[in-house]
Amino acid sequence: MNCPHAAAQEAAQAAAQDGGTVVVIDPMVQDLDGETARLRDAGPLARIELLGVPAWTLTRHADARQLLVDPRLVKDLDAWSLWQSGEVTHAWPLIGMIDAGRSMFTVDGAEHRRLRTKTSQALTPRRLEAIRPDIEKFTSELLDALAEGGRDGAVVDLKSVFAQPLPMRVVGMLMGVDPAENAMLTRQYKAFFSMLTPQDERLALLADLDVFYAGLVREKTARPTDDLTSALILADEGGEPLTEEEVVGNLKAMVAAGHETTIGLILNAVRALLSHPEQLRMVLDGEVSWETVIEETLRWDTPTTHLLMRFATEDIQVGDGVIAKGEGVVISYRVIGRDTEQHGPDADAFDITRATPIRHMTFGHGPHICPGAALSRVEAGIALPALFARFPGLRLAVPDADIRKLPVMTQNDMEAFPVLLGA
Repeated sequence: MNCPHAAAQEAAQAAAQDGGTVVVIDPMVQDLDGETARLRDAGPLARIELLGVPAWTLTRHADARQLLVDPRLVKDLDAWSLWQSGEVTHAWPLIGMIDAGRSMFTVDGAEHRRLRTKTSQALTPRRLEAIRPDIEKFTSELLDALAEGGRDGAVVDLKSVFAQPLPMRVVGMLMGVDPAENAMLTRQYKAFFSMLTPQDERLALLADLDVFYAGLVREKTARPTDDLTSALILADEGGEPLTEEEVVGNLKAMVAAGHETTIGLILNAVRALLSHPEQLRMVLDGEVSWETVIEETLRWDTPTTHLLMRFATEDIQVGDGVIAKGEGVVISYRVIGRDTEQHGPDADAFDITRATPIRHMTFGHGPHICPGAALSRVEAGIALPALFARFPGLRLAVPDADIRKLPVMTQNDMEAFPVLLGA
């Protein structure tokens, strides 16, 4: 595994000496529950280390809600002192999640609004209702494939056959991507996020994705159709159209976020329900809505664990701690979802009957709130009831403890989810 520049490792060591306990984020994701507990115990502002690079993370709902709208925290990479000094370079395996090209995900203020507007317009409730029949059709086709794979009591992987291809089909359709490219894009993004991918290969595949999306943009420029790519090309909000680089950056990030998050949401919800059969029965009997299941899953087992990264443009006080100017800040959504101050002393429990409203921030808050949040909810809201209606006897084919996480520091994803479909 690639390591950052030695100076960054020295900075991490210095942070440990100056700031007390440092929680090392495990790139192999072997104990996510334990890591979540350690971060929560470290306090509202926890010092962390990401592959040798120091940063801060927020662990409390209230603090995160406040700072996600604080203009002193920005996405601009040039505000990061470790980047400015050369202590972090493109040799750091996580840099591609921060230095991802110019897009609505990497700028702030008026420029962010300009880059985001057309995407938000393309994902309105009306638009999502218009594509609902397509999502239902894709769901039905994939359930047929699942049934075929699980014939005669065979074990079938719910992830690769159902939960993974569904959101990729949907986001690909929205972007105007040829369905024949979906498998390639799935492989590329999986390799990009994996901590097992050598950094030179990761940088090369990022370059390949840029080439792919640039080709798509040129194709849609010449022959625009009714899709998000064409809409971004034709956008002229603020009197200035988006550049090819900006359209490519938006597409690259939207496809990543638009399928990875939904994979995690679907699988985590199924896993939670199968491990809590009494709650599954309540849902199937109509006592609790699927919407409640989705929101509790988003709170309890977030698809995104750690969102990289924002940078302080001046010193910021958080409780008894201070984020110094130039330091990086990670938003740890899984820890925030388990915040006992927000969700009560039973925050670690999956409970679709909890008395307090399920108010989480899994899709973010403020100007950079995930533009695809509603889409992910619609997909899960179609996929989950259809899955259990078709296979009410669905069950894990292995002990729950044998389900392994992918080595991805930012996404809460599984290697596979082997199931038996039941009678």
